Amino acid sequence: MVIEAKNLALPDHTQLPESDGTFVKNFQEHPQSILLTDSILPRLQEIHPDGYYCIGQDSGIYWRLTEPPERGAEAPDWFYVPNVPPTLDGQFRRSYVFWQELIAPMIVLEFVSGNGEEERDKTPYQGKFWIYENIIRPPYYGIYEVKKASVEVYQLVANHYEKMVPNSRGHYPIAPMGVELGIWQGNFLLDKEIPWLRWWDEQGNLLLTGDERAEVERQRAETERQRAETERQRAEAVEQENQRLREQLRALGIDPDTLS
Repeated sequence: MVIEAKNLALPDHTQLPESDGTFVKNFQEHPQSILLTDSILPRLQEIHPDGYYCIGQDSGIYWRLTEPPERGAEAPDWFYVPNVPPTLDGQFRRSYVFWQELIAPMIVLEFVSGNGEEERDKTPYQGKFWIYENIIRPPYYGIYEVKKASVEVYQLVANHYEKMVPNSRGHYPIAPMGVELGIWQGNFLLDKEIPWLRWWDEQGNLLLTGDERAEVERQRAETERQRAETERQRAEAVEQENQRLREQLRALGIDPDTLS
């Protein structure tokens, strides 16, 4: 039953459930969200030097008033909203209330463990795909099928979603963010090399996590240390050779200091 909004004060993010009560579908979901967030943060800080943006991870987007409230929300596994404050009334958001803030997410991502039927459901006012396309309307909607290690990305064009075609790198450009989205094979938190959904920049360079950036910096510093050590040893070898030649000259009765 839909509650008539005109008969009551609209609830905010502090009054609505922060979870729909469902279980995480698999142990990769939480690390996957962390990976997406950690690696995109430097890019978002460039886009939003004022810090006005928010990221949701398995958080509810409330789009209508219902009873129970959870029926009026979708909970993408990951989403990003530009140009909104990171907190409301000094509190971190428990959910994203569409009627309170009005700004649509730029992108929502769903991680699929089943057959993807739920994420592609176009049933009016019920199906995820229909709700994202017609009500919440993020410009980009991604469906990541974990078992298939594949991702579909839809772009909102003329009021409906069109399935995007990947570029030559097999990535999907998300132009407003200056990034590309695709599949990466590697190791992150689970101590196992498996496929992950990741970001790249527009030149095809992988966006690194904080730990990966620290490791790159560690390797750079180690390379510089080794270069400096090699240079020191070379200079030392040259000095030793010069000293040997000076001693030979002295043995021949020649003062090396008088030679030019």
